[in-house]
Amino acid sequence: MTLDAVAQLSRPLPSRPAWKRHLSLNNRFVPPLFITIILLVGHLSFGILESYQRTILAIASSIVAELVLGRIFIHKWPHLASAYISGISVGILVRSPAFWPYVLCSVLAITSKYVLRLKGRHLWNPSNFGICALLFLAADSVATLSIQWGNSLLPMVAIWVLGSIIIWRLHRFHITGVYVASFLAFALLRSWLVGDPWQAEVAPITGPEYQLFIFFMITDPKTTVRTKTGQCLVAAAVAVIEMLLRLHQVIYAPLYALFLVGPSALLIEMWIDSRKARALQGEARPPQISQAI
Repeated sequence: MTLDAVAQLSRPLPSRPAWKRHLSLNNRFVPPLFITIILLVGHLSFGILESYQRTILAIASSIVAELVLGRIFIHKWPHLASAYISGISVGILVRSPAFWPYVLCSVLAITSKYVLRLKGRHLWNPSNFGICALLFLAADSVATLSIQWGNSLLPMVAIWVLGSIIIWRLHRFHITGVYVASFLAFALLRSWLVGDPWQAEVAPITGPEYQLFIFFMITDPKTTVRTKTGQCLVAAAVAVIEMLLRLHQVIYAPLYALFLVGPSALLIEMWIDSRKARALQGEARPPQISQAI
């Protein structure tokens, strides 16, 4: 091999241009950008926001809580993409004429990441925890988004296509796919059980609330089990619990279903891991030889 050839091989590979790195679907800012698109499309088309001021307040509260708690608990400035997603989710999903629920919900969401932890993992999706806690604590003062896309299919199709591409590139599409398939199957079952038209049972999944739920909440990498099979089983379990809650006329069925199933799945996974670790330790421990006196 010539010296020129060796020099050519030893040269470092050219790095990707900065603009390509920033536009990569693996970039941490892509989910915040996507949820912002949902907000803009939904609000400009159907006015899904209670107000811009309340949404901005929710985002600001999440970011401030993240910065403060990050310095207190991990002693460094945290990345703010997760806080932005939590804040904007609260701004979209919470409905209240008052301002304080948006602050309280955002602070509860971010606080749960740092306080409700076990073995280094937080158990609830922050937005899911904050909204469910708010609904438990102040049901008379708040509700959640219930607006549908109406008869216009274009916004819904655009969000579903874009969201599916992003989730697929992030290797989380199987979670969304299993949940959607399970929801559709159980919608047909509910229609048969209660006698309602199947269109009425399927309709909720076409709304903006479900777009956030299936693309952000149930696919949250920090609060899902590790294995692909386990993730699919959990997604199906969420759909099962949601169906049971809907049969009992529970309004916020998907949020409550994830609130119950998600942490339970993580706790089961941690328990299985601890048993495997103890078994491996037992196998690795050398046998003790008794000595006769």
